[in-house]
Amino acid sequence: MDKFLVEGVGPLTGDVRISGAKNAVLPILAATLLGSSESTIGNVPHLNDVTTTMSLLGRMGCGITVGDNMTVAVDPTLINDYTAAYELVRTMRASILVLGPLVARYGQAEVSLPGGCAIGARPVNIHIDGLRALGAEISIDGGYVRARAGRLQGARIAMDMVTVTGTENLLMAASLAKGESVLENAAREPEIVDLANYLIAMGAKIEGAGTSTIHVQGVDSLTGCHYDVVPDRIETGTFLVGAAVTRGRVKALNTVPGNLGVVLEKLREAGAEVTTGDDWIQADMHGNRPQAVSISTAPYPDFPTDMQAQFCVLNAVAEGTAKVIENVFENRFMHINELQRMGADMTVEGNSVTIRGIEKLRAAPVMATDLRASASLILAALMATGETEVRRVYHIDRGYERIEEKFHQLGAEIRRQPDK
Repeated sequence: MDKFLVEGVGPLTGDVRISGAKNAVLPILAATLLGSSESTIGNVPHLNDVTTTMSLLGRMGCGITVGDNMTVAVDPTLINDYTAAYELVRTMRASILVLGPLVARYGQAEVSLPGGCAIGARPVNIHIDGLRALGAEISIDGGYVRARAGRLQGARIAMDMVTVTGTENLLMAASLAKGESVLENAAREPEIVDLANYLIAMGAKIEGAGTSTIHVQGVDSLTGCHYDVVPDRIETGTFLVGAAVTRGRVKALNTVPGNLGVVLEKLREAGAEVTTGDDWIQADMHGNRPQAVSISTAPYPDFPTDMQAQFCVLNAVAEGTAKVIENVFENRFMHINELQRMGADMTVEGNSVTIRGIEKLRAAPVMATDLRASASLILAALMATGETEVRRVYHIDRGYERIEEKFHQLGAEIRRQPDK
């Protein structure tokens, strides 16, 4: 297990290339199972969750070829196992995404109930109820979801709550169902749109992705194709917040400004000069301390829960007092205790935290508790006096590609070491 050693040395300055989106590439890799031929996926980030997904597909019998320029070719035509075993998926909630494609394409699936970050309940009942509505027979036994079906039948599915992976699973399954399916109360995230665009490139008939109602006209078969994954909006936001926290200037390249609307608004509210181009965003603090900004998380297009921890750090060193309200996951303030160890003035009450900004944090040994919390601790360390040890960084390797190299390019003093 590794740790990061981070020294607070001053403003981040420079350009950083944004990788493909973790939350887009995982469902797209799962969707390759729907194809009757090989797909080549481009702009694939080198992440532990991606490696786990490729191992899962390979275990099923898919041909996996990793090429140059961040491409992965998946050939599903040799699949001979329809099981997602616990030992492979226990660290990754996105493993549930193979359920819909396997049932739709092969009529059977046995998928372990997933693991992942301990940030609260993310039940799979919506996935299961939706697949049952499409005609699948499903049971849960011994920690596994077991599903069987002939050809799925189109249905109108009103989801009880907004769920990204639930929308993705049902969208993939409906693409090969007979007749029309309507997904109501669907998630609207850009990663949903990216998955839909990949499915459309394969031959699917989908309308309304990115809205709360998605119409899917099922087709008889889908054909593999080449598709490039959308850039990661959360990685983009993390580096831009790094500029705000350290009073620096960061330009994020190879990104999509339109996917970060409310995040950019909050950065401007914090005092950053935010400028954008077709595929880049720059945040420049001009050496000024950020101003406190209150946020309240909610599904897209509102403020993303995956940026909450980073803005907690911004407020920890900002001028003024802010309140951060977490409405998506009930256990997503575990980073607060670690930030308090670094001197942050934070008070948690229920699903909200009141943050009174201080000029500087101080170095302390801290421990990452989930993916985004680990990123927030690095940001905090960049504005702390002394050297901070960030432990359990395997969390960050699940969702950020070569994060220490990218921060180093921006002037940070950060290095990886084995944690003995």
